Amino acid sequence: MSIKTVILAAGQGTRMRSTLPKVLHSIANRPLLQHVYDTSRQLPDNQIYIVYGHGGETVKQRLQHFDASWIEQKQQLGTGHAVQQVIDHVNDADTVLILYGDVPLLSLQTLQTLLADVNQNTLALLTVVLDDPTGYGRIVRAANGQVTRIVEQKDANPAEQLITEGNTGILACQGNQLKQWLARLGNNNAQHEYYLTDIIEMAVADGVTVKTTQATTQNEVLGVNNRSQLAHLERVYQRQQAEALMLQGVTLRDPARIDVRGRLLALGQDIDIDVNVILEGDIQLGSNVKIGANCILSNVTLADGVEILANSLLEN
Repeated sequence: MSIKTVILAAGQGTRMRSTLPKVLHSIANRPLLQHVYDTSRQLPDNQIYIVYGHGGETVKQRLQHFDASWIEQKQQLGTGHAVQQVIDHVNDADTVLILYGDVPLLSLQTLQTLLADVNQNTLALLTVVLDDPTGYGRIVRAANGQVTRIVEQKDANPAEQLITEGNTGILACQGNQLKQWLARLGNNNAQHEYYLTDIIEMAVADGVTVKTTQATTQNEVLGVNNRSQLAHLERVYQRQQAEALMLQGVTLRDPARIDVRGRLLALGQDIDIDVNVILEGDIQLGSNVKIGANCILSNVTLADGVEILANSLLEN
């Protein structure tokens, strides 16, 4: 299966109140867009296209090392319009995967599950059930449970607004079908934008089944629109790193008080890490290593039996 991944990264992010493009704000010292790119890169036989717009030249400059094609969306006319900018690079037999540059914690496993559902008879859609779905497009289903369409919050009637299954915007389908659907998109809606979500109704009309996959957690599909959401996902990410370390046998005196902002290239046995430790860059820790409280280690290799005393800063 040949995959064309389209990462939409053209949003202005006005609620961040920043001159920095939203997708360059970081979690664990890596831009949001890099998290999405790094995950999608692990898919086999995959070409990545990044659609940029607001502040796009800054994004390209910062992330020019990406093995990806950069496509400019000169006018911000909606998600459907953004995907249209890439369609000339898509072959009929390709599987097209649509991702978002401000949804950083999506897992490779979820993407693999989603892609496994794609064929000429099915479109794969990632949805999430939310306690409060305000702001999300709602998944409208028929009496038999089949998805019939997605209605955006602004266009939803009172009954549709009570639906708790929300659209993440993340989907995958066949290239030849996507081309047909995008060509038929209109902008007759409250925002006067070309919604990618409108292709769901077209797929149903064409006899294509919309197969939904649920994200494992809400956090996996949360986007970043403001600083509060950025901080929330930073903590979620750091908790994930802490859990991974403990499963590998590392003792953490307080899993809520360690920040992993780099790569752990090697871990020995019986490592003990006290509170408020920051690990940056490339880190290698031997066996029986002990790191005291309030330490910062940046690009550091520690041999077996090394102890770092509290309040130490080690670089390179």
